[in-house]
Amino acid sequence: MLLTTTATVEGRPVREYLGVVTGETIIGANFVKDIFASVRDFVGGRSGSYEKVLREAKDTAMREMQERAERIGANAILGIDLDYETVGQGNSMIMVTCSGTAVRL
Repeated sequence: MLLTTTATVEGRPVREYLGVVTGETIIGANFVKDIFASVRDFVGGRSGSYEKVLREAKDTAMREMQERAERIGANAILGIDLDYETVGQGNSMIMVTCSGTAVRL
């Protein structure tokens, strides 16, 4: 399946629009990661543990969206949009949502 943030695919016209598909996931951030991230924030540098959690959340949401598109017969998703938010008590969880238009090329 072709996944793209663009509205079109060069040289491949859309034959059929099947509708909007979405994927959502919420992942809790572990308190040990919070401690190490705080230390990194204090001394500078990137937080590899948080980056890994963000990638996992994005991959899960994208996979869910792709599965929904496959179930309705799509072979591509166009115009994909990703959103990241913190939710929960003390912003202890990360929510990733994605949406796009399922199509047949």
